[in-house]
Amino acid sequence: MYSMINIEGKTALITGSSRGVGQQIALGLAKKGCHIILHGRKKDSCKTSLELLKRYPIKVDIVYGELSEESQVKNIIKQVKNLNVKVDILYNNAAIMSPYHQDFWKHSWEEWSASFTVNVMAMYSLCAAFIPDMMEQNFGRVINLTSGIKDEPELAPYGASKWAVNKLTDDIASKLKDTAVKINTLDPGWLRTDLGGEFADHPVEAVLPGALAPALIGDDGPNGHFFSAIDHHMK
Repeated sequence: MYSMINIEGKTALITGSSRGVGQQIALGLAKKGCHIILHGRKKDSCKTSLELLKRYPIKVDIVYGELSEESQVKNIIKQVKNLNVKVDILYNNAAIMSPYHQDFWKHSWEEWSASFTVNVMAMYSLCAAFIPDMMEQNFGRVINLTSGIKDEPELAPYGASKWAVNKLTDDIASKLKDTAVKINTLDPGWLRTDLGGEFADHPVEAVLPGALAPALIGDDGPNGHFFSAIDHHMK
């Protein structure tokens, strides 16, 4: 078994933290004394999350922008860098789900492109922006949210994009071996969110405390591994 660390005073950037899973992760980290950088699509998207975080004695910043456009992703990164804080923990949480097609041969190129742009390419850009800094500061935890979706070609672009997240995470992990930076995937489970829908197995609050596990691992912890928030353990 690996050691767990105290993240009090660390700073975490969580994409898509204006609501849902991202908001829950922000609250969970804040409870442990972690400073939070919220992210939403628009400038005022994170008002609710900001209000919820006021109960904790931490610093909270907000950055904003769409992950579907390269220029906006670059601007998000610039906003974070302009805060002059070290990003210790990065949760690549934000994602989109392509439309459900009963006839799974009907996914458009536009749907494929949108899924990979937001779910994979934006994630890659954020990793590229902050992992080198983490290497320099000799600490970092990167958590890329994935999905247990399988056997559903009706959601092919989404499912394939999450496979790509797993593959990219594994490949980056191979370069972080024996460093103080860890990158892992996290499956939040099927939760009742805007993305998961009203018929999902679990309320969004069930993502805690399991979702925090990959941020709390010590330097002897896993790298390039899969975590399940609902199961609360590493697979």
